[in-house]
Amino acid sequence: MGDLLSELAEAGGADAPLELSARLRERLGAELSRGAAELLESRTGYPEPIAVAVAPGAERVLAALPVPAELRADPDAVGPRAGALAALAVEHVVEGASAGPPVGAGDLALELGASGGQLVVAYPAAHPREAAEYAVEALACDFEERRIDRLRAVAMLVPDHVLPAPADLKPPIGQTHPLRVAEAVTRLGASPLDEDAVEALEGQVSVLLGSAGAASRAHDDPDPARRVTRRILQRLDGMGKWGGYHTEFDHLARGFAGNERALAYEAGEALVGAGLLVEKPSVGQRHVSLNPRRSGEVRRLIDDGELPVGLELG
Repeated sequence: MGDLLSELAEAGGADAPLELSARLRERLGAELSRGAAELLESRTGYPEPIAVAVAPGAERVLAALPVPAELRADPDAVGPRAGALAALAVEHVVEGASAGPPVGAGDLALELGASGGQLVVAYPAAHPREAAEYAVEALACDFEERRIDRLRAVAMLVPDHVLPAPADLKPPIGQTHPLRVAEAVTRLGASPLDEDAVEALEGQVSVLLGSAGAASRAHDDPDPARRVTRRILQRLDGMGKWGGYHTEFDHLARGFAGNERALAYEAGEALVGAGLLVEKPSVGQRHVSLNPRRSGEVRRLIDDGELPVGLELG
């Protein structure tokens, strides 16, 4: 990593000449592959930090991440640390582009691509160089403050001819894909890594992403246990808590009081037991997320109150 940073600096950073692109691209690709492997370990970036590369492109800013490109369609393709890194990159790329609050789902502009098996984030920007520089500085600050646990990383500004050309740029697949939620939350003025802020914006995000109707139907369910269960699932969906994007089990009872709070804990245990929620390993706390492999059953329960086989509510 140190050699790559030195070589990139000597070459002029984001102004490195085209004739050096092949060598720098090869070095960067190797670092991204190393980072992807280390994100599967218990700690990442020790002793050498991993790399995130940001580049100004043609009317857009690009960020290459050591994260599997399968995340475009499958939130279960990443672990919690890789998922947080992708959400953080989206946050600062969107901030750098100064997109402003979204006026509707059609105003969301995030696209994801693949390069060498790794994820590339793309976002339109009127001033790509300024947006890229902002994203690098913001990521560097977060990495220095260790905002993501057990992660050491370096953000670098590179020319677009060094960043591996992304293939098949498309919006994230899924109405409430975690990175789509990350863009929406960022444009509403919060950080996707701040769970309290994301939860506070859940209603606005649901309206924006078109899932507010399901929330209304869940609240009107006459059966108390099923109503609480549907509300828990709808809220997790609205917050993008799928696959590698998890929340503390105790948070499932937030927003409930009295008897409903006890029902929320019971519903959480039942959802875990039925496999609609998946437990994630964590230090000292239980963390859960929606199971992408059961997304159809999750959505039918949210939308229509249809209980899947194996789920028994008290």
